[in-house]
Amino acid sequence: MTRRAFVAGATALAAGCATTARSGGVLLHEDDFRDGLGQWVVEAEQGGAFRAEGGVLDIDSPAGVTLWFRHAIEGPVAIDYDVEAVAAGGPNDQVSDINCFWMATDKRAPGGDVLAVRRSGAFADYDELRTYYAGIGGNRNTTSRFRRYIGRRDERPLLPQHDLSAPAHFIEPNRRYRIRLIADGRRVELQRDGRTMFLLDDPEPYTRGHFALRTTKSHLRVRDFRVSRLTR
Repeated sequence: MTRRAFVAGATALAAGCATTARSGGVLLHEDDFRDGLGQWVVEAEQGGAFRAEGGVLDIDSPAGVTLWFRHAIEGPVAIDYDVEAVAAGGPNDQVSDINCFWMATDKRAPGGDVLAVRRSGAFADYDELRTYYAGIGGNRNTTSRFRRYIGRRDERPLLPQHDLSAPAHFIEPNRRYRIRLIADGRRVELQRDGRTMFLLDDPEPYTRGHFALRTTKSHLRVRDFRVSRLTR
C-alpha cells in the first residue's frame, strides 16, 4: 500500500468514527452548548435567564419553561445529556423538576410539528401533545413520574408503576446525572446513570417528533447533549 493510500484510508476511518456516538449508535445531532441557543426554542411562562455558553446550558426560571430542540427526531433513537439541579442560594435554586418531553407531536399543527404552535410555558399548555413525558423530582422534589400523553386536554394518564415516591428516585442537589431517553419501537425507556428508571412496552409507539427540556421554578444546568440512531 502506498503512503497516499494509507493516509486516505486512515482519514476515511477517522471520519466514520466521528459519526459514532460515544454511547453506541450513529450520532445524529449534538450541542456542546458553546454557541448560544440557536438549536433551541424557549417557551417561558414568566421569563427567566437562559444561556448556552462555556459548555453549559443554564436554565434559571421562576416558573414553567420548556426548551424545544429544533431538529425533529425519528426512532429508533437514544437521547443523552447530563443535568444537575443547582443549589447555590439563588432565588430559583429549588432542586426540583428535571423534566422532559420526547417524540412529541401536536395534532393541532400541520404534520404534528410542535414548533408550529406557540405555548405560554405553563404546564397545562402541553396537555394536547402526543408525547412521552418524565418528571424527576417533581412537586418540589417529592415525586418522579412517567406519562404517555394522548393528546387530550386535562388528560395525562399515569400508570401506578410509573408513579415513584421513594427518596432514591428524587434529586440530590448539585449532583450531575446522566440521562438517556430511548424510543426504540415499542420499547420506551428512561435511564438515569445507566439504570432503568421508567420502562414502557408501548403497542402504539410514538416514533417521531421533538424533544424538550422542561422545568418549573428551578435552576438546571445541562451538558453534553447528543441524539443517536440506535443500531442493532
